[in-house]
Amino acid sequence: MSVKGDYLQLYMSTDRPFSGFSKDFEKADYVVLGFPYDRTSTYRTGSALAPSTIREASNNIETYSLRSDIDIENLAICDVGNLDVVDNVEETLKRLELVLKDVHKTGKMPFVIGGEHTLTYAAVRALGNDVAIVDFDAHLDLREEYMGEKLSHTTFMRRLAEEIGPEKIIEVGTRAVSKDELKYAKEAGITYFTSYDIRKKGVAEISEKINSKLDGYKNKYVTIDVDVLDPAYAPGVGNPEAEGIENFTLIDILEKIIDKKLVGFDLVEVCPNYDNGVTSALAAKIIFEVLGYINKTS
Repeated sequence: MSVKGDYLQLYMSTDRPFSGFSKDFEKADYVVLGFPYDRTSTYRTGSALAPSTIREASNNIETYSLRSDIDIENLAICDVGNLDVVDNVEETLKRLELVLKDVHKTGKMPFVIGGEHTLTYAAVRALGNDVAIVDFDAHLDLREEYMGEKLSHTTFMRRLAEEIGPEKIIEVGTRAVSKDELKYAKEAGITYFTSYDIRKKGVAEISEKINSKLDGYKNKYVTIDVDVLDPAYAPGVGNPEAEGIENFTLIDILEKIIDKKLVGFDLVEVCPNYDNGVTSALAAKIIFEVLGYINKTS
């Protein structure tokens, strides 16, 4: 596999390829990379192991999607491996941002597999300000700081709101917040839909509201913290919260909001040590479906 880009060569190490099919970088439309980092995790650690376990699962589940009529085997995907991380969160995120800028320069779409949710901060920064974010997450992650950290998996969305504007953020599946976060979200004008909203209003209405909010933006970035799902479906996550949404509900919403405006995607916070592999397999399935939806609409 030949890789073009100074930082792609400097900061990446190879791993078993996602889905088992990895094209040459120059021929690829999609670039998969892992973010094996969980230093700021505060409850259950282990998401640093997820890029490898999700890759393993992706090599052992069927690649054809009945939803999109797309076989992932036929897509031009290049897996460039895992980011070489260090203990310092700022330096690690800087490396990811530089690598993703290399990817974007080539016109390819990155799919980042975490690791902790801070990676989204770097991924969005690599895109510039002309992008809206759809964040599927049980938590708002809007704390001013947490345990003395200004930049962590609990604060990164607050930092992004300050940089790109809170009006560009949509949070979906929310059900675990602090009063201060909720106050900030309401005052700043951040759009959020709770898991209760989704259950009461249904997939069609919530998806329509998300798309209506996205209409004014040229580009969209989608991030999925797997704890958006109820622990009954995804027990192996860093911060499990009851009353989550079902896996088919998540995938149904994704089907309605994924289109050609998507410029990047990540999936984060799987902790493989806390289940028997079911969450990693579900994570791989979600990524497959997103890839299928992109090609169905392109």
